[in-house]
Amino acid sequence: MRRNTLVYGLLALAAGALAAACSPASSPSAWEVQNPIEPLPAPPLGITSTFSELKDPPTPARVRLGRWLYFDARLSANHRISCATCHIPADGFSMRTAVATGIDGRKGTRKSPSFENEAWTLAPFFFWDGRAASLEEQALGPIANPVEMGNTHAHMVQTVASIRGYAPYFQEAFGTPGVTAERVARAIADYERTVMSGNSPYDRWRLQHDESAVSASVKRGYALFFGKAACNQCHLGQNFTDSRFHNIGVGWNPAAKTFADEGRYAVTHQEADRGAFKTPGLRDVALHPPYMHDGSLKSLEEVVDHYNQGGDPNPYQDPRIRPLHLTDQEVHDLVAMMEALTGGTRTGTRVITAFPQ
Repeated sequence: MRRNTLVYGLLALAAGALAAACSPASSPSAWEVQNPIEPLPAPPLGITSTFSELKDPPTPARVRLGRWLYFDARLSANHRISCATCHIPADGFSMRTAVATGIDGRKGTRKSPSFENEAWTLAPFFFWDGRAASLEEQALGPIANPVEMGNTHAHMVQTVASIRGYAPYFQEAFGTPGVTAERVARAIADYERTVMSGNSPYDRWRLQHDESAVSASVKRGYALFFGKAACNQCHLGQNFTDSRFHNIGVGWNPAAKTFADEGRYAVTHQEADRGAFKTPGLRDVALHPPYMHDGSLKSLEEVVDHYNQGGDPNPYQDPRIRPLHLTDQEVHDLVAMMEALTGGTRTGTRVITAFPQ
């Protein structure tokens, strides 16, 4: 009798343990299912840099935490605006409006710049005017901007720290559960470092020698890009940008002899920087019209036409901007070349809708 009781007791314990293991309470949370920890993505074809080149490479734990924070609107003052509101994955981490719309419908004055492949920027300048010296600074800026997310860094930290579900992921990413503005910035920046675009038709043609990957128009555009049009003077490297600042006349008011936006000058106060803006990268450029810092050019055709006419001459214009004398067919071919830079492989595009609670 005693032996049977013991056996039944052990069976009952085993059954209870099995039921507990299979119960909903032990199932992964919705936010973990949607955003599991993953190895760092491999750079796609066309991106020759690697994460090991970085002084302090991203880690899978920081990237996962940063992915949540990037999409989490609770970082804003009204809990309605996230980083992804203005830097939309489907739009090449930019957006299809001339300027961004932030908290309470407030309109900005500049187009949302993309940050694809910015882990390996040629120069440490971020935003159109280069006011941030790192992706971490770039990540924190909009949170406290009254037109964008309308918060303060202190209040944002208080909000995130009050969400108990975030604590284990800060612990996992940084070794302790503490929330600081610096940790939030680092996590978001590490996620942004994994946002990459490559393996485009252009890459398959130029690097894999697949002649069928692009049209004859793209091939002619390539010759123009690196030849007659000389676009590669500023659009160079694996991300097609020198990460420097140039005045090409956009926003110049000849009657008032001023710029609507002074650009880099507002940061450096150097006369040579009046009306100068950072060269945007061209990967996925076809995904997010309109163009330029103010979104004033509606299409890539208008962009090429602007350069073709020699910009809008002004006292500060880059001397490399000159009339190009392109034919209509050549304009079309240059546009085709830029469209061929749309990534066949794009990382970081998964949209997160479930967050730690």
